[in-house]
Amino acid sequence: MINKVRHRVLNLSLGDAELRLLRVFASVVQHGGFSAAQSALGMTQATISTHMRNLEQRLALRLCTRGRSGFQLTEEGRLVYDAALELFGSLEKFQSRIGEAQGELSGNLSFGTVDAMITNRELDLQGALASFHAKAPRVHLEIDVAAPQVLHQGLLNGSFQVVLMPSVGSVTSHVRSQPVFSEVQKLYCAERHQLFARPDEELTDAVLASQSFAGRTYMLNETICGVNFTWAAATPHMEGTLLLLLSGAYIGFLPDHYADEWVRTGRLRILAPERMTFEDMFHIAYPRNKPSRAAETLAEAITESVRKPH
Repeated sequence: MINKVRHRVLNLSLGDAELRLLRVFASVVQHGGFSAAQSALGMTQATISTHMRNLEQRLALRLCTRGRSGFQLTEEGRLVYDAALELFGSLEKFQSRIGEAQGELSGNLSFGTVDAMITNRELDLQGALASFHAKAPRVHLEIDVAAPQVLHQGLLNGSFQVVLMPSVGSVTSHVRSQPVFSEVQKLYCAERHQLFARPDEELTDAVLASQSFAGRTYMLNETICGVNFTWAAATPHMEGTLLLLLSGAYIGFLPDHYADEWVRTGRLRILAPERMTFEDMFHIAYPRNKPSRAAETLAEAITESVRKPH
């Protein structure tokens, strides 16, 4: 099977049109389907379907299936996807190396981060991006906001060259990871929740554990701050958590900087802050083996943008 797919890919004439088809395919896979990829690609489902059909015809391979069970890659599709990511990575490295040989940074750079960074008091990410652009104006920077597990996997498979994320799992030998700042997480409920008016002294571990809890898809369903919460919903993003909390049906953790405005306006309340608080350590990470100068430059700019305590 692998040899069959390799033969088809090697015999595919790789011009701009073929590369464009492969990038559409990769985006569909990364977003989990045709409809989910529409916004990222700026295409209708019909156009995406046409591109996918053209690619399958050129390769003479069935790459995916769609139906009631949802979008699924075939075995051939998975192999082509892996080969496409290797190809994109090689092209980006080539462009980067040419730019370095010419004395300036160029090419494409894919950067991934989690959401809710713009309100973070510990990091001036927008300042880091401005600094990076000043140093590398010819680099085409692509930014994607994704869940930590997606960022980690993307770093391993080459779809991201630099990521900023909280720690998820073990750091592999293929990745350089550097801690840059910690983010304070506190427990919240909304004004419509039954705990909103309860004094902190009544918020025992048992009371908190009895409530419907909105957790993170990348966190283990385990004790947090000493409480065995009742997981009733999960989302990878802070905005998703905030929506669940504002429904009045759940309690959950948010970064304090992200929740501040909602607390000030009386829409959210911090629950038992002396006990229900923990910190997430954020890392900047990029490939260990021959990272591009552009990747290193962006990583340095982000590291330098961490705000020093007064």
